[in-house]
Amino acid sequence: MLLRSLAALTLVATAAMAADASATLYRYVDPNGRVVYSDQPPPVSAKDVQPKSLPDNVIDTDPLPVAAEQAAKNFPVTLYTFDCDVCKEAQAMLTRRGVPFETVIVSEEKGAARLKSLTGKQVGPVLQVGDKQVLQGYNEDRWQAALDDAGYPRSIRTARREPARTATAAKPKVEEVPAPKPGSGYPTF
Repeated sequence: MLLRSLAALTLVATAAMAADASATLYRYVDPNGRVVYSDQPPPVSAKDVQPKSLPDNVIDTDPLPVAAEQAAKNFPVTLYTFDCDVCKEAQAMLTRRGVPFETVIVSEEKGAARLKSLTGKQVGPVLQVGDKQVLQGYNEDRWQAALDDAGYPRSIRTARREPARTATAAKPKVEEVPAPKPGSGYPTF
């Protein structure tokens, strides 16, 4: 038992030293006079050794655009939903658009009470945008307009920025591909 504890402690200490070593960068001058940067400790013959501590590598992975963050802060979205096809369609529209929203399940007692206090009814889906706008029943055009008015972008952009398009840029030509004939399967080459 003592041997296992000692082995586990050694393993933890080794892992901690390895993690600490990976966060250190060394700058030194090698015997040929070249400046070297390395994450490995320098050889004994190195001159002017300067250990440099590096901060943790942090990458911002928030997929939410700034405009959506601001809109969510000013006009938070709440979806009151039953477990029905129309409610699922409404939820899918919000997800496609990239709108962060709170889901209130009306079939649960707390959710039903929240919807009743908001609308006085038990009909859904209901979209609440901010404190003032409440849309009863799913109508995609009305919901999209309400989200536009609140400042939510139409879609989430990826981390890569798309090149700006000029007014003179030609639109890409879209070609229609005929549908395959029934029973034809995949095309052969």
